[in-house]
Amino acid sequence: MRLFEGTEFDRPPRCERCEQLEADCICVAAPAASTPPEAQTATITLEKRKKGKWVTVINGLFDGHPGNHFKNLLVQLKNQCGAGGSIQEQKIEIQGNHQERLRTILKTMGFKIRP
Repeated sequence: MRLFEGTEFDRPPRCERCEQLEADCICVAAPAASTPPEAQTATITLEKRKKGKWVTVINGLFDGHPGNHFKNLLVQLKNQCGAGGSIQEQKIEIQGNHQERLRTILKTMGFKIRP
C-alpha cells in the first residue's frame, strides 16, 4: 500500500525505463535479456569503512534487471562466505575480507575477474 493511496494526492507508480504507469508498461512484462556471466568482468576490491570494518566490493557486473540478478547472486555469495552483505549502486558489498574466496566462487560461476 502506498502512502497516499486512495487520496487526491495519490501518484500511481511508473516504470523507470518507459515512464508509463506500471499497469500499462510493456517492458515489465517482457523479461530483459540477461547478460551471461561469461560476458561480464568483475572487479573485486577491499574497502575500509567506519570503525575499522572491512568490506569486499564486487563491481562491474550488470544485468537487464539488476534487482533480480543481483539479489540472487548476493544471496549465493553471502551463504558461501558466511557473512552479511548488501547491494549499493550496482555494486555488491560483502562484509569482511573475502577477496580470494569470492574470486574463486565467481570464477566457478563463469565470471571473468579483473586482477
